[in-house]
Amino acid sequence: MPTTKKQGNTNTAKGEIAPAKGKLGIMIPGMGAVATTFVAGVEAVRKGISSPIGSLTQMGTIRLGKRTEGRFPKINEFVPLAGLNDLVFTGWDIFEDNMYSAARNAGVLEVSLLDQVKPFLSKIKPRKAVFDNNYVKRLDGPNVKKGKNKMELAEQLRDDIRDFRKSSGADRLVMIWCASTETFIEAGPVHQSVTAFEKGLRANHENIAPSMIYAYAALKEGVPFANGAPNLTVDIPVMHDLSKQMEAPICGKDYKTGQTLIKTILAPGFKARMIGLNGWFSTNILGNRDGEVLDDPGSFKTKEESKLSVLEHILQPELYPELYGNICHKVRINYYPPRGDNKEGWDNIDIFGWLGYPMQIKVDFLCRDSILAAPIVLDLVLFLDLAKRSSELRGIGIQEWLSFYFKSPMTAPGLYPEHDLFIQSMKLKNTLRHLKGEEMITHLGLEYYD
Repeated sequence: MPTTKKQGNTNTAKGEIAPAKGKLGIMIPGMGAVATTFVAGVEAVRKGISSPIGSLTQMGTIRLGKRTEGRFPKINEFVPLAGLNDLVFTGWDIFEDNMYSAARNAGVLEVSLLDQVKPFLSKIKPRKAVFDNNYVKRLDGPNVKKGKNKMELAEQLRDDIRDFRKSSGADRLVMIWCASTETFIEAGPVHQSVTAFEKGLRANHENIAPSMIYAYAALKEGVPFANGAPNLTVDIPVMHDLSKQMEAPICGKDYKTGQTLIKTILAPGFKARMIGLNGWFSTNILGNRDGEVLDDPGSFKTKEESKLSVLEHILQPELYPELYGNICHKVRINYYPPRGDNKEGWDNIDIFGWLGYPMQIKVDFLCRDSILAAPIVLDLVLFLDLAKRSSELRGIGIQEWLSFYFKSPMTAPGLYPEHDLFIQSMKLKNTLRHLKGEEMITHLGLEYYD
């Protein structure tokens, strides 16, 4: 395979983090509800109109040392993250609407708020997208790239990346997938190596989805990539190899927002208290573009795989067969247009306690999908950029410490994913402590009683 020049700052010594100088360019495939809510929100925060609620990088603190030391700096003061004023944006979409029009169509944010950031949003117009209706059955649009094969489309995306780097004056770039869920694909021979994948691109292999073409283009340009959907995308050997080779960190997959967020809060509590579980029935009602896409059985299967894996990994039925060895876990997603982006996640949980006596828990989460996702997007792009500037992280490929944000966290091959939200939070913060040479927090606490 020919050598490709690595992009970005890679001249720091081992254990160092390069400063966040200059602009950070955010490149977004899919300029729909999530992307427009994220970008509009960033601009609203920059203008002092609103607050970045839900963002760990903007509002979170991190404890350093012993409790008695009283050191609790904000995360964005502890590690060198890009500032919000340094973010610049571009994206791709199959529809030609600029970000203001797309945000109006999405109907997530109030028009009164959007109008205050209209001049900024109106200037962000979508580039032509790499799209194939075979992978997202319920959508189609006119703003689509043409090419004789998938490799040519990948090269067009690489041209877009170089153009944005130049036109925006960005010193560093990150790409984050905010587009729709693609139809279910299993990893196969075409995904096993760079050589096989590039051969597949030229041959228009059916198991190379558009999201993979974006990821390939980004990694070849040395740009970190985050996957916000349950698509296979970067969770394949070829992307792992490219990520390490090009020192372009990757993470994913599928933003942990509504119902699954609740599961990863409740299920660890059940296991911690040795409370048994007979069944967990989950249904979702949503009417946005995501709901329309998931109305297709192929796309739903991709999402279902992501949602179903959470409980098994948290509860570990092989270790606790009496408590969790026979769980009935059902997930349903229903497209209901009147609901729009304001999704309802309803859960019926059948638990049992002392002497096997049954109990029930009912949860009705009237959430706002894109409102929960937008701060995740912000944190991921800032943390991926940090990883790219870290001599210790940029060459390892998968950033498992970012599992906190995903339904189906990526891990090293053969390693089971950690789904417990509280363990994920500790993993993330301990990684930041490690990068800065601070002591890991174990919460043992015996030293206070010597």
